[in-house]
Amino acid sequence: MRVFAIADIHLSKAFPKPMNIFGPEWEGHPEAVFEEWQKVVGEDDLVIVAGDISWAMKLPEAMLDLADLAKLPGIKVLLRGNHDYWWPSISRLRQALPPRMHALQHDSLVIGNLAIAGSRGWDTPGSYNFTPEDEKIYKREVERLGLSLKTLQGHDYQYLVLALHYPPFGPTGGPTGFTELIERYRPTCVVYGHLHGADPERLPKHWNGIPLHFVSADVVRFRPQLILDTPHQTHTHQPTR
Repeated sequence: MRVFAIADIHLSKAFPKPMNIFGPEWEGHPEAVFEEWQKVVGEDDLVIVAGDISWAMKLPEAMLDLADLAKLPGIKVLLRGNHDYWWPSISRLRQALPPRMHALQHDSLVIGNLAIAGSRGWDTPGSYNFTPEDEKIYKREVERLGLSLKTLQGHDYQYLVLALHYPPFGPTGGPTGFTELIERYRPTCVVYGHLHGADPERLPKHWNGIPLHFVSADVVRFRPQLILDTPHQTHTHQPTR
């Protein structure tokens, strides 16, 4: 199974929102997302969509975007971003999702020999305008990522992808509660997005030897990035809690 990742696709079928107001790199969005996806992803592949999936405010509106995603090749694993206001309770969301589409929230997913854990993340101490409220959310998100990873105890897998919406490191590339968990659990790799206009060459490529993949849609030119190629296995999908 090949594993791809992309973040910040910012779909908006219910209420179209041109993204080129954020810069010329968004010209041709969202058509570019669907075109590039179909160029590289096959039906037996898996794609992690690491947050900021839809501008919708409510689930019925977001379902228009999720239905379009469902038509694309591959298994999809969704993670919540800071703009995914439409994201309801996880039980309600999972009941509404199309086949071969999964959502992570405080838990993990095992498919064959691949495990995926993750959390939204948040701004970290030292970030610009970091408030006491940000501190509370940051600590809560670190705890949630820990809970997600703990659900994998007792499960058999060979590869672990840790997915976040926010970057796991601090604003100057320093350690955080998220990087402590990365060091403790030693995933195969980490994916994240959220940042726009950042120079990927100035961001950490590894954390203590573990690859970090920055996959914001505008940075990767709207093409899902191949992060892992595992031997094919056909075990039943297994959500873990």
